[in-house]
Amino acid sequence: MVTSEDLKALIIKSLKLEDIGVDDIKDNMPLFGEDGLGLDSVDSIELVLTIEREYGVKIGKSENYQEIFSSISSLLNFINAQK
Repeated sequence: MVTSEDLKALIIKSLKLEDIGVDDIKDNMPLFGEDGLGLDSVDSIELVLTIEREYGVKIGKSENYQEIFSSISSLLNFINAQK
């Protein structure tokens, strides 16, 4: 089972978010947009590839991306449901 801290650390490392620590990211914080981490579409591609490689899950249909990547919690739930 992937923990919230594991996922946050992976996001920080894979996206090279140097000014952000695990404790700075809240589980319900939006990943995209100015109200959250502020990730963009390029970050989303990198994040999908990293998650698929690291956790062995497939993030297939792009119409589900908005729901899956809405927050750390939703992404974590998706990953753990696929494992």
